[in-house]
Amino acid sequence: MNAPVTTSSQRYLDSFPGTVDEFAIEGLDVLDVPLHSAVLPPSAGHPGGSGLGYGATREEARTGALGEMAEMALSLRAHQGVEREQGSYAETTRRHGRDRVADPRTLCLEAGSAYDDDRPLQWLPMTRQRDGETVLVPAELVASAPDDLPGAPPPGGWLTTVITNGQGAAFDPDRAVAHALLEVLQRDGNATSFRAMDRGVVVDLAGLRDPDALALLDRLDAAGIDVVVKLATTEFGVVDVYAVGCSRDLSEPVPVMATACGEAAHPDRDTAVRKALHEFASARSRKAFMHGPFDVVLPATPPGYLASWRGGHRPERLVEEDRALEAMLAWTRMGTGALVDLLQDSVLARRETVALGDLPTWSGDDLHATVTGALHAAGHDVLVELQPSEGDAVAAKVLVPGLEVETMSYGRIGERGVRRLLERDDPLVAVGTDPGGWARVHLTADAEARLGGPAWFDRAGAERRVGALYALYREPGRHTVAEVLAR
Repeated sequence: MNAPVTTSSQRYLDSFPGTVDEFAIEGLDVLDVPLHSAVLPPSAGHPGGSGLGYGATREEARTGALGEMAEMALSLRAHQGVEREQGSYAETTRRHGRDRVADPRTLCLEAGSAYDDDRPLQWLPMTRQRDGETVLVPAELVASAPDDLPGAPPPGGWLTTVITNGQGAAFDPDRAVAHALLEVLQRDGNATSFRAMDRGVVVDLAGLRDPDALALLDRLDAAGIDVVVKLATTEFGVVDVYAVGCSRDLSEPVPVMATACGEAAHPDRDTAVRKALHEFASARSRKAFMHGPFDVVLPATPPGYLASWRGGHRPERLVEEDRALEAMLAWTRMGTGALVDLLQDSVLARRETVALGDLPTWSGDDLHATVTGALHAAGHDVLVELQPSEGDAVAAKVLVPGLEVETMSYGRIGERGVRRLLERDDPLVAVGTDPGGWARVHLTADAEARLGGPAWFDRAGAERRVGALYALYREPGRHTVAEVLAR
């Protein structure tokens, strides 16, 4: 007799102490695609974490939620009680050598921020994939949440706001790293290509073969929801796409549902489109659950959930993210029609079309080797911190020096971002002399030489470009909007 197969969701559950509070989120949308919540309450044995997951099946959604929970919980656990090395970049390179310390100028710093080689920093170790050597990295770029950095910051504060980019979880390190790398590539490709910067490149889905994606497209159409898949980039042989749309009759019960977006990056075009479509569909319910009023959320949750959450969780508001909360509150008061009008010239714009059949396809069996190989071939290092659990699950935090993220929200930009905007003749960047009060981009001497001089970013112009769309970039935490509305 064959032994029973342990599901992926059960393997995640077996990797953590205590009981995980989990439930399916249903009834928030006419299109009830599987969406699942998982919360590991903090305890003396584990710091806890939470996640939301989606998929074509309930089990896929449940596994996704538990995987996201694992990413958060294992990152918190990995950094508890860990001593961070102190010192400026100049001091740290003298101690360890330049090859063992990541140059912050390659890690996409905020343009115009007060950084130089003598600024005091705190450092954590990561492992360089190509040779297994330890490389020290500024701690705020290894962390994935403010709580990953207990204790005092360095004297000048952290270099930038901590974000969750570059996380993955699985049951072996290579899969976790591959998952994390695809997130890094997805966000690098999107950094100046969607939301307020949307170029309107629509993917013609003729020739799509994935059965789950085709079935979901039929369901969306039957429910009266228009969806469009757009292309960000195919750099490194990875298809970076996103799906956006809303109901034809603007009937979303919670206006923010009309801003749903599904993002994906994968070497195979059908796989990327499948993920983007399922994330889009579930994002409608996710946004209603995360940011809808309590009277909307209550029927979709089990008895006692909201009372327990409100009693045991302080509002999950990121440092300096009052702007995200105010933007989301403004959307809530707008109504669906006005919010959709706001999106027409950017998120919902259609300016050109590419054929799905012209995008890369892939059918290999080693995703980790494919993605890391493409990055190494392009001259990029891959830095990894593995975060094991008490069971089979392992999480990974990944950094790729030279890749970028959060340009339009936090003003983080480097050589790639400057070059991309220059190639589009976008007036937000300039090379040479300061156009007048712009923020200087932190670049290595080699990068400045390649660009032809110092680079400048118009942060005030970027803020104007984003305008009322800021909540597309940074969202307040779970139920924070509802808490404010309930006061």
